[in-house]
Amino acid sequence: MNTSNSKKLYIKAKKILIGGVNSPVRSFKDVGGAPLFIEKANQSLIYDVDGNEYIDYVNSWGALILGHTNKQVTNSLQKYILKGTSFGATNELEINLAELIVNAFPSIEMVRFVNSGTEAITSAINLAKEYTKKEKIIKFHGGYHGSIYQFNKEIILLPYNDFNSVEKTFKKFKNKIACVIIEPIAGNMGVIPTHKDFLIKLREITEKTGVILIFDEIISGFRLTYGGFQSIYNIYPDITCLGKIIGGGLPIGAYCGKEAIMKTVSPLGSLHQAGTFSGNPLSMISGITTLKQLDKNVYENLDHKSKKLQTELEKSAFKNNIKIIINRYGSMLSIFFTNLDKIENYFDVQKCNGKLYSKFFWKMLDQGIYFPPNPFQTFFMSTAHTEKDIKNTISASDIILNNF
Repeated sequence: MNTSNSKKLYIKAKKILIGGVNSPVRSFKDVGGAPLFIEKANQSLIYDVDGNEYIDYVNSWGALILGHTNKQVTNSLQKYILKGTSFGATNELEINLAELIVNAFPSIEMVRFVNSGTEAITSAINLAKEYTKKEKIIKFHGGYHGSIYQFNKEIILLPYNDFNSVEKTFKKFKNKIACVIIEPIAGNMGVIPTHKDFLIKLREITEKTGVILIFDEIISGFRLTYGGFQSIYNIYPDITCLGKIIGGGLPIGAYCGKEAIMKTVSPLGSLHQAGTFSGNPLSMISGITTLKQLDKNVYENLDHKSKKLQTELEKSAFKNNIKIIINRYGSMLSIFFTNLDKIENYFDVQKCNGKLYSKFFWKMLDQGIYFPPNPFQTFFMSTAHTEKDIKNTISASDIILNNF
């Protein structure tokens, strides 16, 4: 496969962009080699600057649940952009998107839109600290939660799915913990759901002690069902952070929760948080148009296609004596090259063979299949993926694993 134009652009980019990229996972550092420069996309496909076509299982890291250039989304954007791109003032679309979110999530009464997942998480943590007047933050190994490095001195890092460590920490830091933040289904160390019993106990201990429970559903919100992962377990946090799908492919984030907590934010409360592009009308209309297309049939279809991809990839590996585990929940899945029996936390993930994944990634890429350029990230299915896409993906996998 010829990727000479991508390589030339990468050399040029490294002179002026940090590492040649604007987000580190795009650098292909974790799989080696030079990244692709994408020129255009359509439905389930992306095209690089050398004209190569790929079936895309990254889908802007899960944001594009409807695939690329969804007609309804692009039509609404083309129509609205003539009215303006940013006002720095309130617009009715902010209300409309917020109402869709509130109606979808039983735990949400008020919404504050921001511009990214990182901004949503940072704001949510600051809100928890201001509301409780406490400082300590519990997070779990393998949870990314954006660029929250400013909280490093206050963060207590615990093993995912291990309630004993939570209980001990609550006893040790009694009356000092502001919040617990967790992905109820992890997506940044591969797909790893929380154990339901673990999440129940986490909700119980935070309610009992007045600690704010924050669910990071930036990936899982509207990805698995219309009310987020919390609606699957019926375990509801104090604050929910959203992003990705609620913007329909445009930059967005939101932190949301009960009215009593959210009123701590300015202009009603003492926590100042603002943003020039927050509630941007183009992000709002894109998000509204996306969410209105999601229904039970969409999620059932996504689950069906994702299950088929998982099952066939597992068969392909088994018949070629390649040991893998595929973790899947709905339209999120991850491939781990490992001898382990199961993957349940970050420490299990670290025992997997990233080099084998890198080899698999490059060989699949050469067959026109674009998987995440990181061994511990998530694959995302979209409504635009076809049965033919899945068949071609499996055919490529069969050829590659047969000669692995």
